[in-house]
Amino acid sequence: MAPQTMEFLARLRGALGTAVSTAPNELADARTDRSGYLSPGVPVAIVTARSIDDVQVALRLASEFLIPIVPRGAGSGLAGGATATEGALVISTTAMNRILEISLADELAVVEPGVLNQQLSDQVLDDGYIFSPDPASKAISTIGGNIATNAGGLLCAKYGVTRDAVLGLKVVLADGRLISTGHRSVKGVTGLDLTALLTGSEGTLGIIVEATVRLRPIPAGVSVTIGTFFESVTAAAAASAAITATRLKPAVMELMDAESLLAVDALNGTDLRSRGAAYLLIQTDGPAAADEANHIVALTRLLGGQSELSTDPTEGERLLAIRRSFHPALEARGSVLIEDVCVPRSALAAMFAEIELIGLRHGLRIATIAHAGDGNLHPNFVLEPGVSVVPDAVWLAAGELFEAALNLGGTLTGEHGVGVLKRRWLGAELGSDSYELQRQIKAVFDPLGIMNPGKVF
Repeated sequence: MAPQTMEFLARLRGALGTAVSTAPNELADARTDRSGYLSPGVPVAIVTARSIDDVQVALRLASEFLIPIVPRGAGSGLAGGATATEGALVISTTAMNRILEISLADELAVVEPGVLNQQLSDQVLDDGYIFSPDPASKAISTIGGNIATNAGGLLCAKYGVTRDAVLGLKVVLADGRLISTGHRSVKGVTGLDLTALLTGSEGTLGIIVEATVRLRPIPAGVSVTIGTFFESVTAAAAASAAITATRLKPAVMELMDAESLLAVDALNGTDLRSRGAAYLLIQTDGPAAADEANHIVALTRLLGGQSELSTDPTEGERLLAIRRSFHPALEARGSVLIEDVCVPRSALAAMFAEIELIGLRHGLRIATIAHAGDGNLHPNFVLEPGVSVVPDAVWLAAGELFEAALNLGGTLTGEHGVGVLKRRWLGAELGSDSYELQRQIKAVFDPLGIMNPGKVF
């Protein structure tokens, strides 16, 4: 270890004590996330911050010694964005896990970044509120990480992504300064919207240390759940686009293809695949839930679907749990590359058709689910047993997926972020001028280039 690095660690330990760890197992864990990506580099240490002061001290020292910084939450990311790099200092905010304030009068909460997504919803459930961003990882992912990636989820089509739920932030910049952005009011247009800029910035601009977020009232009325089987995934996708075109707004509209159904059947002991080649799971809520559900059932049957409707909340939760079991079902088969593209909702059927063609062309079985309500697809590649590094053939197919999404007017990522895994394709979507402008914005926040280097840009 270089003398300068040793001096850095000595001063870091002197300032933060037991918050600093160089335990080999902890350093190894920080090299990966749920994407399966494994960083080739080893960090010098991990700081488990317990306060804003801890984060500021660590960043001031890192700036002084030019040590790269990797902000990290629960490690549940799917793009390698919070994986440790060679010689970096990892700053974990998982121990900053307090709910600081709940104001039902203003329908907001103030939280530290390590609060789990589901924890906040559980806290306000009895008061009739919910934190609406709901990624599949909500039981284990932190709100700070959700904000850093602008995470999505099943409820996004009706209630928006994480950015729509963030009112204000406290962020520590690379040099240790603390800034506050946004507001507690419903409206506010003073200055540039730094809150929106920082949301989804993947730790490249600063470290989120506090967030003021919206709480939404749980809609009145009974939720209605509709399950519809189709003979093909393109037919199911066309039906979801038709539902959107009627101006109906389901709270949940999830689509699972044949490979997805086979995987969840194997995990849960269900028999969904025997009933169709694709499954569209829809849930309506609010006072008009029953009327909307009846319209949706009539439309899906007209379009060739076999629909079943339930007003039983337990049954609805059971079906949503099956959908949320998709990723564990694939992980039971082996290592998984979980991809994430988004297209206009009218192009959803065309994107599914492209995925089928790409799979046939490369001899790959691609299991795909979609948040059909907002056009966000997750094609998944299960690697051969014993294979942990994504083969070039799979990356070639993934590249074709990205190109197809862009050609259909879509984007490389709807909610997972760019991280490491999509960095090589970023310029193709942004264009050279926009890409360079974003690099310049990063340089304003991080002139030394120490914040999450090698990620996104």
